[in-house]
Amino acid sequence: MRRFSLVWKISLSTAAALLLLLIVAGHFVQDQAEAALERNLDAELENSFKAYESLWSARTEMLRSISVVLSTMSDVRAAFRTNDRATIQDTVDEMWKRISLSDALFFVTDGKGDVIAGAGGKHFARNLDVVRDALPKFPAQSTGFATQDGRLYEFVVTPVYVQAESTLGLLNVLVTGFPVEDAVAKELKSRTGGSDFVFLQGSKPIATTLSTEDTTRIAMQYRRGGGLRHLDLGDREYAVLGTPLRNLAGKQGGDLLIVHNFDNIRRDIDSLRLKLAGTWLVATLAGLAITVFLARRALKPIQELDQAAARISEQKYEARVTEGNDDELGRLARTFNAMCRSIQDAREELIRQERISTIGRLSSSIVHDLRNPLASIYGGAEMMIDGELNPTQMRRIAGNIYRSSRVIKDMLQQLVDVSRGRIQAAEACRLSELVGAAVDAQISNADNQGVEIRVNIDPAIEVAAEPGRMERVFANLIGNAIEAMHEGGVIDISATVHPEGVVIQVDDDGPGIPLAVKQRLFQPFVTSGKNGLGLGLALSRQTILDHGGDIWVEEVAGRGAHFRLRLPGEMARAVASVGAIVST
Repeated sequence: MRRFSLVWKISLSTAAALLLLLIVAGHFVQDQAEAALERNLDAELENSFKAYESLWSARTEMLRSISVVLSTMSDVRAAFRTNDRATIQDTVDEMWKRISLSDALFFVTDGKGDVIAGAGGKHFARNLDVVRDALPKFPAQSTGFATQDGRLYEFVVTPVYVQAESTLGLLNVLVTGFPVEDAVAKELKSRTGGSDFVFLQGSKPIATTLSTEDTTRIAMQYRRGGGLRHLDLGDREYAVLGTPLRNLAGKQGGDLLIVHNFDNIRRDIDSLRLKLAGTWLVATLAGLAITVFLARRALKPIQELDQAAARISEQKYEARVTEGNDDELGRLARTFNAMCRSIQDAREELIRQERISTIGRLSSSIVHDLRNPLASIYGGAEMMIDGELNPTQMRRIAGNIYRSSRVIKDMLQQLVDVSRGRIQAAEACRLSELVGAAVDAQISNADNQGVEIRVNIDPAIEVAAEPGRMERVFANLIGNAIEAMHEGGVIDISATVHPEGVVIQVDDDGPGIPLAVKQRLFQPFVTSGKNGLGLGLALSRQTILDHGGDIWVEEVAGRGAHFRLRLPGEMARAVASVGAIVST
């Protein structure tokens, strides 16, 4: 994020926050949608169960009614009293034809469940266990599910009693029922809105509307318990609502499973997820575009401030920004413009004051530097006028006057050259002669201060330089050292030849350079503890740089100042013996 602009930082942050909110909201919507779909599924299964109960209850009630009606018919009761199986069978056949229930069955048994006559289920066993299960509830009518000959049935058991003196006597038992098979399950599915039905006896499927494979897998996974269950078959998932199938004794003899496939719900959820993902993408991109547009408009004043601040850093103080509305950015723009005007005014005033101060400092420095040669010229001229001098003395004084006037001339020419950026052509010079000329110019001051100047430079070393400017560099370094050593001392000047050039060492054993000015030593007007205003070292460094070299102060243990001057290799020449001389 550090590399992005403020516009993109705001835009990407807003887009990220928007995307996060959309994801949270999307997950909430998805969870709510899934919960709603599952509630709808639960409601659908409950409705299917209620529809099953209603249909099955109507079917059972029809069997109960038929059984009650048959048990009260005089013809039927008269036939039962004969105890003749053929008579009872004929009566049962005649009555069953009138009822005409193709899928139903009807039996007449004794109190032990032995079949006397029957219709619709002639291949049944000769004894029905359901009668013995219902016996404890006699004389009440009983209903329930039971397995007979490997098939599941719903039975209605109706006892038929006769009045025998003061008590009732069991005459016969009417058993009616319906087989539970795939056709019954399909009828339930068609009448309950499409839910699938599976009838189980234990874990064995009896009737189903599903495929044999799915029915078997559901039967194996299903465990009895209350409420809705989810069964994962791997390739598909089912919601299952189970209810027990009670036998005539009131015990659970099987299970009815109302099943609904989750595929439709999964498709709806997957479709919802795709729509949410599309919504997230479109909303995020739209939000990012809108945020970028609004952020650019809102941050335009800040961009102007940034550009104006960059111009200020380039010292273009005339930079201004549009002040805009009366809001925080507008007030900031007005403050910035006021600051720029203040800086511009202050800079112009500072330049004016600095120019005046520079003129004064430069004048004082020139006066200081000219005082010594002018004093020599004045003293020599005075001696020539007032004294009786012999020719030798006249030549010596004239030489001093000549050298002093040349120093003044070279100094003024150097100032003109520096101010105009003018550099004269270099010429081959012996380094020892350049240093010697500087020493001769300062020898009288050195004697007055008790300073000894020792020069150890091989006469064979030559450098390409402007003689006057280079002599001025050495004279300035020697003069500074003399002026700093109030109690006398020694100045050592030497030179060594290296592959990269000539390095000149100027060392003294004076008090050294104060720490306060060491870092700014070669800047103009930096001085400490001596006369003058500090232009000498600044001009000297510029001279060395113009010659392609450099000058610096080296840290050496002990007292004194230690200057090093380097002139580049292409400007240094020495005879073949220089290496041997230097090494010795």
